[in-house]
Amino acid sequence: MTIENLEKELKNGVLQSIYLFYGEELYLLESCVKKIKTLFGETVKGINYVTIDETNLTSIISEMETPAFGYEKKLILVKNSGLLKKDGKRKNVELSNLRDKINEYIKKNVDTIKQSIILVIIEDEIGKNDLISTIEKNGVSVKFEFQKPMQIEARIKAICNGYKVNIDSNTIRYFIECCGTNMQELINEIRKLIEHAGAEGTIKKEDIDKLSIKKLESVIFELTDNLGKKQIKQALDVMNNLIYQKEPIQKILITLYNHFKKLYFVTLALNTNRDVTEVLNLKPNQAFLVGKYKTQARYFKEEELKTILQKLIDLDFEYKIGQIDIQIGLESILCTYCS
Repeated sequence: MTIENLEKELKNGVLQSIYLFYGEELYLLESCVKKIKTLFGETVKGINYVTIDETNLTSIISEMETPAFGYEKKLILVKNSGLLKKDGKRKNVELSNLRDKINEYIKKNVDTIKQSIILVIIEDEIGKNDLISTIEKNGVSVKFEFQKPMQIEARIKAICNGYKVNIDSNTIRYFIECCGTNMQELINEIRKLIEHAGAEGTIKKEDIDKLSIKKLESVIFELTDNLGKKQIKQALDVMNNLIYQKEPIQKILITLYNHFKKLYFVTLALNTNRDVTEVLNLKPNQAFLVGKYKTQARYFKEEELKTILQKLIDLDFEYKIGQIDIQIGLESILCTYCS
């Protein structure tokens, strides 16, 4: 099942008996778990609500067998127990045996479970085994992947509409470029902007520049744009603003190096007709960065990128042995390129 279909079911008040949630998008995952708890109703821990992890995993069958005294159903939340992880080179026999027992119990008692239990299993990652197949056959399995830009755009638009705040598509895309694709961070940032705009107001790009906490990677894009256009003052202003905001100078150096390394790889990819997404190993939710990397790569010649990378490596070495102040070194590299 997709995240969107699950959210639609929960919005309509539909509760399944068995859920398997896994993946990287923890904000949406936790949001769906909260909706399940809300639909379930009153919970009394130890009576009709039980949490299980790796420390008490062996009790899962006995908890499913024990009725929720005084309540119609029991909610069992199994979180990061390792139960469904892929077996490593050294197979955990005890865990494998327990997995088999749980699988057999669910298959034999699936009708009873549907009447008396809501089982929610949450894992970071899963492998392939019979228990997963049984869960998928008798319940709902959802992989919470990082959202793609279009999906994020739709969610941000819906949130703004809910508060009667206007925002156009170009502004949402700029917001994502500045603040990243982590849903929890985006929700925190959009709430500030909504509060600032107020009902019937409009969120603008300048509001994002003034109020939002931009990702370091986004700011480095801005710095590099200025550098590529030979605008040294603006490039230094961007870097000094980062330092003023208490961003560690070593982190700025590392991020700048990694950014120029990517631009170098993009240049090589463009020269050999290779796919930039593949070369940079971008995830689907990062595909919108391809155009930005290509644009910035065209500011620099291949040899210039190699020179900048070597200067950044040399600066790191000279700073570590006390020969130069790292901030002065960075400013020197930026000024040398722009001269």
